[in-house]
Amino acid sequence: MDAAATSDALQEINILQIMERIPHRYPMLMIDRLVDVVPGISATGIKNVSINEPFFQGHFPRQPVMPGVMIIEAMAQTSAVLVVQSLGLDAKDKLVYFMSLDNARFRRPVVPGDQLRIEVNRLHHRKTVWKFAGQAKVDGRLCAEATYSAMIRDY
Repeated sequence: MDAAATSDALQEINILQIMERIPHRYPMLMIDRLVDVVPGISATGIKNVSINEPFFQGHFPRQPVMPGVMIIEAMAQTSAVLVVQSLGLDAKDKLVYFMSLDNARFRRPVVPGDQLRIEVNRLHHRKTVWKFAGQAKVDGRLCAEATYSAMIRDY
């Protein structure tokens, strides 16, 4: 890791800053905060899972489980904030679009009361396309993982 990346490590991005960087809003905003941000390299998204999430009304209401697609969306949003943070002013008037999803695996359920930690790592990027590996964990235990790509486009 170079000196610039080291000095930027451990940066935190709060919910208001997230909403400045991506257009998602309730009920589709799936992350509450980013921690351990290393621009251009990695970040950890935090999602505090509440029984008040709208998807729990219809997704196994007698035994609520966070839908896997929502966990993947949380990974994508964490990566999108990392991309925008990494690009700085170059991201003005740009959106990060989800392009592809590979090797998605769901290992254990995520339930109300869990704190989901979404660890994303840039695998590579070229021009406007970024590729990531993501893992979602609760209490250090792997719940889901995937690799996926995103593209930067004009807003």
